[in-house]
Amino acid sequence: MTGPQAKTCATCGRVLAAHAVYYRFSLVLEGEQDILDPSDDLGGNPAEALAALVRRLDEGSADPSELEAQVHWERTGVVCSECRSVAVRMLSPATEDAGPH
Repeated sequence: MTGPQAKTCATCGRVLAAHAVYYRFSLVLEGEQDILDPSDDLGGNPAEALAALVRRLDEGSADPSELEAQVHWERTGVVCSECRSVAVRMLSPATEDAGPH
């Protein structure tokens, strides 16, 4: 009978022993935009501005998968204790006495 498999830290690549503490993560980055660029607004009509934006996207040469990656990106995995500390520090609001990274 075999036990749990060793895991690899998604950040530093360190192999984590089966008995070592590790941290699961799920990170989702979703692009959002609350309003359209006012310079795109055709005569104050948001529906026309949106239609113009869709036309530009349709006529553009950008790869649809690249456009999708710009607005939605996901990653899951495990990290070691050291990498968890770095991630928490990077994603936590800055405090006044915080020094450089």
